[in-house]
Amino acid sequence: MKIICVGRNYVDHIKELNNEQPEDPVIFMKPETAIPLKHEPFFYPEFSSDVHHEVEILVKINRVGKNIDEKFAHKYYDEIGVGIDFTARDVQSKLKAKGLPWELAKGFNGSAPISNFVPKTAFADLQNLNFRLAINGETRQVGNTSLMLFKIDFLISFVSRYFLLQQGDIIFTGTPKGVGPVQVGDRLTAFIEDTPMLTFDVK
Repeated sequence: MKIICVGRNYVDHIKELNNEQPEDPVIFMKPETAIPLKHEPFFYPEFSSDVHHEVEILVKINRVGKNIDEKFAHKYYDEIGVGIDFTARDVQSKLKAKGLPWELAKGFNGSAPISNFVPKTAFADLQNLNFRLAINGETRQVGNTSLMLFKIDFLISFVSRYFLLQQGDIIFTGTPKGVGPVQVGDRLTAFIEDTPMLTFDVK
């Protein structure tokens, strides 16, 4: 199972990190070990002092495909969820300054908590979907999938040019503005529309 992540997919988030808007999707990977065990908290890594939350809508691939035409991409997933792309921002900044890959800052153990997946048919329009993250009951990030630079079906088509997509693969589709640090003792809850989908503590 692959965890395929999309960076810089919301303009306001690109601006808040002073990044350049990409012409093509920015793609990186997380290993399967980035997904915590069920009901496990997020354990703050000892190698960072600045871990940030990034809430994202997730898509689960349901069949094998490569070089998928965008108009057929909707056939390759039937469930969505929500997750957190935890980022060791201090580590990432050092790596980016040296022109090095981000994996140490993005793919560490437990860095990709995910919710259960629900049928996409439960939602009228996947490209007009509200989602948010609350920390200790206070809303920190709010997003809507209509603000994506690259829409879900395009992302599936784009990624499938480079990687064979397989059943069970998960795509993190990008985070909206409002990313920020978490602290030990925080409780995070991620929502799709008004439904809490994922809750866990930072230890």
